[in-house]
Amino acid sequence: MLAELHQIAKEYDHPVLNGISLTIRRGDSIAIIGPSGAGKSTLLNILGTLDRPSSGQVVLNGEAVELLDDNQLADRRNHFIGFVFQLHYLLPQLTLLENILLPLLPEKDKPTIKAAEARALRLIDRVGLNNRINRLPGELSVGECQRAAVVRALINQPGLLLADEPTGSLDEENATTLGILLAELNREEEMGMVLVTHSMELAKRMKVIYRLHLGRLEKMEEA
Repeated sequence: MLAELHQIAKEYDHPVLNGISLTIRRGDSIAIIGPSGAGKSTLLNILGTLDRPSSGQVVLNGEAVELLDDNQLADRRNHFIGFVFQLHYLLPQLTLLENILLPLLPEKDKPTIKAAEARALRLIDRVGLNNRINRLPGELSVGECQRAAVVRALINQPGLLLADEPTGSLDEENATTLGILLAELNREEEMGMVLVTHSMELAKRMKVIYRLHLGRLEKMEEA
């Protein structure tokens, strides 16, 4: 199992998540839909160890998250989880390639770095950005920046890719292109993928669709 959620609950000033359990295996692609405020991003942040549940257990790659300290969690996030957000968060002063290689900064092993750099170039070509490598984000379209953000999320070969409204800032054409790309990369990289979205078009590209309603997950469709 790549990840397991066991009876996850989360409360702020009111209950947000209520007893959610979910298992993610290699090759899975899962979409979670629901209205704004339903807790979709909260659930994704708990799965990605960016937030902790009020109760319940998160298990990543066989490790119980509550037993890991902050440094261990940061290491797991960097090496096991890839994140794609609604905004690309590319640094404006760095080129596309430099932005993609940012997750390698903590890495000290030179062969590992060299292999990752070669992987970056392969992925950049795969997403159609090989002629944009030395461009700054301000010289790229929004769609190109978001594709670069996807490559950055994949640079460390994560077992699990988490995407929070990845097409939310894109026009219809770019959203469709990115949705197709994510589905293809899920198959090619054999990773687990969980994304939250308002877009049913994007959700239907995943193998399973859940609706988050009143703090619980309800399975809607399965390919």
